[in-house]
Amino acid sequence: MNKYGLIYNAKVLITGGAGFIGSNLVDSLLEQGNLVRVLDDFSTGFESNLEKHYNFADQKSINQNFELIRGDIRDQEVCAIACEGIDYVFHQAALGSVPRSINDPILTNSVNITGFLNMLTASRDAKIKRFIYAASSSTYGDSKDLPKVEDNIGKPLSPYAVTKYVNELYADVYYKTYGLETMGLRYFNVYGRRQTPDGAYAAVIPLFVDHLIKHQSPQINGDGGTSRDFTYIDNVIKLNQLAALSSDEASFGQVFNCACGDSTSLNELFNVLRTELSKFDADIAQVEVNYGPERAGDIRDSLADISKAKSLLKYDDIIGFEQGIKDCVQWYWDNLK
Repeated sequence: MNKYGLIYNAKVLITGGAGFIGSNLVDSLLEQGNLVRVLDDFSTGFESNLEKHYNFADQKSINQNFELIRGDIRDQEVCAIACEGIDYVFHQAALGSVPRSINDPILTNSVNITGFLNMLTASRDAKIKRFIYAASSSTYGDSKDLPKVEDNIGKPLSPYAVTKYVNELYADVYYKTYGLETMGLRYFNVYGRRQTPDGAYAAVIPLFVDHLIKHQSPQINGDGGTSRDFTYIDNVIKLNQLAALSSDEASFGQVFNCACGDSTSLNELFNVLRTELSKFDADIAQVEVNYGPERAGDIRDSLADISKAKSLLKYDDIIGFEQGIKDCVQWYWDNLK
């Protein structure tokens, strides 16, 4: 049994499979002997994330168990084609980033809500076994309660958060109305291999690492006391598969926190990354951080209660922040420098 050891010999569809989380799901599910189909328009994903499975120059698969559909989830016909003959859908496609949604709420709504509804409908019509989707910790909005418990949310603080909450509402309705078994995983600041530092909406860990490797000072928005439940990619892959195979009907139509259950401030994050990277390059230890204004739409603190996932989905053997960061830093050092 491999480190995930869950889904075998199934036909799965991964939307957004060229992205950071999606492509890691692709790798693990292919390694487990599944047929994996990816639907992606490559608006935010990268061909390089899939090139060991697909020859983009010749437009053909390298791995006989891999299929690629280049298309947009806002296209109903494409969604229907992608779901044909599929057992499990892992819906990862979305326009992420709070700042991006503030800058372009119309596009965020179109992809994250219309696209999501298209995929739910196509999955229902194709009679797939289970629809697992990427929800978001942003749904907790202005709730100041810690840790974050699934049934206690506040008001959304950004258009992105609104779209992810609407996803949860639609998924629940499709389960109760049509019997489509849905489960949402509220991701808490996922990080790990392939998360890119490029682009205007890059996540904090790859941005910090990229700056440190270049001996440049990264910027922290605010005073650095903002805290997050940073979640390593392998935990996310595992929980997606646990959700897909859960036989507990109490988990259908539900959302689950996908996290570590531990919080780290941005100041602590910077110091840990600097320490780990300085093991490869001693000069990195001299790099300091810059502080800038707080970012609109951000929450101050985020910490997940993961007891529901542990109880209903048997989510255990979680990779903690310390080990995850070590693995992550090694990957970045091998691939960014």
